[in-house]
Amino acid sequence: MAHPRLTPRVQRRAALAASGWVALAATAFPGGSPVRWIPVLAFVVLAPGLALLLPQPLGLRPGARLEALALAAPVSLSVATLVATTLFLTKSFSLTVFLVVLAVFVSVVAILPGVPLPAATRGAVERDSARPSRIRTPRFRRRGTDGAGGGG
Repeated sequence: MAHPRLTPRVQRRAALAASGWVALAATAFPGGSPVRWIPVLAFVVLAPGLALLLPQPLGLRPGARLEALALAAPVSLSVATLVATTLFLTKSFSLTVFLVVLAVFVSVVAILPGVPLPAATRGAVERDSARPSRIRTPRFRRRGTDGAGGGG
């Protein structure tokens, strides 16, 4: 019986969904240890945005991948701020609850298709390759030799 092969896209989604739970498990290490804060920081800063933006149905152009990655950080921090503010307002904020909510969010969103990025899939500037664009230079009338060129 042949085992089904996981596509790279499914592997990336699974790794993204697991990243929150890895960050939550990293909180078991001592407080100042880099083994604790690096996974948590990387997860909070990148994972929610990547989960929202990257599973594109048509894929991304090579230049658009960098743009989506650059957009992932502010989107992630926005989602994290919304979650933290909600937890503070309900007086239930703790690092564990914060990470659990974000991990559940990322796990669910990684299953869904990404938010459409039309500029990222077609390119920010489309060029007509069939016709080369010509730069038109303005044409000026020559003045007569007598200096009567029509105004002054």
